[in-house]
Amino acid sequence: MLYLFLGRQEKLVLRYDFLSIFFTAMIGTLAIAFAVLNSTGLLGKVEEVAAREERSFDLPVFSYDMDTRIKRVVVRNAGYDATIESTSTDEISVFGTYRVQTKKREKQLMNVDDYLMANQIGDTLYIDLKMLPNDAGPFHTQGAAAVTILIPNDVELEAAGENDSLTLKPRSLKNNWSVEMASAVTVHSSESKNLKIDAKGVEELSGREWQVIKKEKEQNQNPSGEKDALYQIGTGQYHINIVSCYQVSLLTGE
Repeated sequence: MLYLFLGRQEKLVLRYDFLSIFFTAMIGTLAIAFAVLNSTGLLGKVEEVAAREERSFDLPVFSYDMDTRIKRVVVRNAGYDATIESTSTDEISVFGTYRVQTKKREKQLMNVDDYLMANQIGDTLYIDLKMLPNDAGPFHTQGAAAVTILIPNDVELEAAGENDSLTLKPRSLKNNWSVEMASAVTVHSSESKNLKIDAKGVEELSGREWQVIKKEKEQNQNPSGEKDALYQIGTGQYHINIVSCYQVSLLTGE
């Protein structure tokens, strides 16, 4: 511009460098975009996501001393890969691990209340597993957890899934268990001596020991392929009822 002012008496020809104009416009646009991102807080969010790493942590251990009033335990899952095992002790224990994306190795679950709620009403103890924290929006992340639940073998159990995987280890079971709405259920029955497993409304069965119940009339009315099946050890005094689960696998150790 100074050159044009000093040479205003001359007849000048102004030439445009379109490549320079393009890069100048790009730099200006990026500068404005970064300013907008910084003012709205999105730039800090992008930096936080870039600094994340995937790590595994231990779940805070939950213990609950049983008393003679508790006859039944109800477990409601929230997408965890859970293992439920009977034990000869008079205590319920919950422990495991979870995997999340975090920055600076920060734990997201510091206390038992962060992932579990336990409430005793009358003769029933209710245990609700909570969903892991996750970020909503364009930077959405979802963690995963694997939990083990030890249940006294003389207490009745009801477990409700949420399209999750569940492993059952009844061992020396002395009461009845029931499971519903899990995606995949695996039963380890190698240590059991007096057990009956009743699976109803199951899409897929795994294990040669199943006795599939075939009812021609029901099969004609149910084209979806759902099956009912039984497996029994000894007199089958104690029952495990599995209802409305997609896949059930039986491991007998034989």
